[in-house]
Amino acid sequence: MGEISVKADGMAGGTHVADGPLTTVNIREVSGDLLRNDVDSRVARVRPMATPVDQISRMIGARRAASMVVDYYSVDTKAQSARGIGDLKALNDQHGSGRTVYEIATDNDNIFAPTDTIMVMGAKGVADSSGEAAPALVLYVVGRGEGGQGLHVIAVNAGESGETDEEINGKTLVRMGRAAAELDVQTPQFEALPRKARNYCQIFKAQVEQSILARQSAKETGWTFSDQEEVAIMDMRLGMEKSFLFGTKARVTDPLRSDEVLFTGGIWNQAGSDFSYTTINENTLIDLMKSAFTGTNAGSGRKVLLAGSELTALLNKISYTRVAQASDKVTHWGIDFSEIRSKFGSLYVIHAEVFDQCGHEYDGLVIDPEYLVKYVHVPFKVERLDLRKSGQRNTEAVVATEASCLALRHPKSHVRVTRSV
Repeated sequence: MGEISVKADGMAGGTHVADGPLTTVNIREVSGDLLRNDVDSRVARVRPMATPVDQISRMIGARRAASMVVDYYSVDTKAQSARGIGDLKALNDQHGSGRTVYEIATDNDNIFAPTDTIMVMGAKGVADSSGEAAPALVLYVVGRGEGGQGLHVIAVNAGESGETDEEINGKTLVRMGRAAAELDVQTPQFEALPRKARNYCQIFKAQVEQSILARQSAKETGWTFSDQEEVAIMDMRLGMEKSFLFGTKARVTDPLRSDEVLFTGGIWNQAGSDFSYTTINENTLIDLMKSAFTGTNAGSGRKVLLAGSELTALLNKISYTRVAQASDKVTHWGIDFSEIRSKFGSLYVIHAEVFDQCGHEYDGLVIDPEYLVKYVHVPFKVERLDLRKSGQRNTEAVVATEASCLALRHPKSHVRVTRSV
């Protein structure tokens, strides 16, 4: 007579199995992710170097998606500068300090707010009493123009009258820190509005069949990595890698079957920055590092460069100096990388064979793993189908399934690298 297990709630919200053994059936029913994580870790050990994007996304963990359509948000940083338009226009109103109030216009007024200070690059202010060289002209935002158009400012370092004849047209206006009065309690609000994006989870599948006699001869229990299964999983991961990188987001509906197929969008098209090169030398490499690690592209200090074979070859031919150093291999996420270090940051470089298969031998993609997110609607699972019982053939099929997609949450920190012909 079989044992009957009883599941009981724990004091902290967990579930306990009483009066029976802990079986895989109980585990799947109570904590399905426990077995799925084990399966996922075994999948990650199948040729990780061939599928670096899929490998990294599995190792950093995934987020559960409630549906096949994934909406996510990417919070961008506020722009740090704008360009001046026109000249300073003196207003009849005078600031309480006695300084002249000017109205200015920029190509992006919305990044500035009252109490902001603005440094005008290329415009000089008045030197202080110490006789030091005149610093750059600094403006202080005291309000906005009618209808929110234009900014009302005073010149901080333009003498006691606050009058200046410096031009701002075409000059870069850098947003600096806010300056509040001693009695000020509040300051203008600042909200970083996220940018909404959408991707589709694609259903990936692989199937391996073996005869009932073959299965009985091998005396397999549960799901194991036989040679056939390993080859099938590898082929499945290579297909997923290509879709995750270069896939096109789309949905196709079949009215006859009342069903639809979702296609996931690749991160190559999601990347928000571009870098183009004609030849690769140390100067080009430094420019690439600068592009990947500074300004709005800045993210983590360590990023991954997925490179096609030709780009990898060009990088290997560079004579590195103390400015850009190539170190020995480093291992992260189960992958061996070649590290290139610079003053801007470090790149983990790996040859991605999928780039060659998709016609991107001279191209590459710098990804920031901190902002790479995998959404999973159906976690990787393996099911056995007895086709003999269904009357099809005397075999047993192993079907692997996963419904997932990738998203870049800070697109600017990921850079497409392409060769200009």
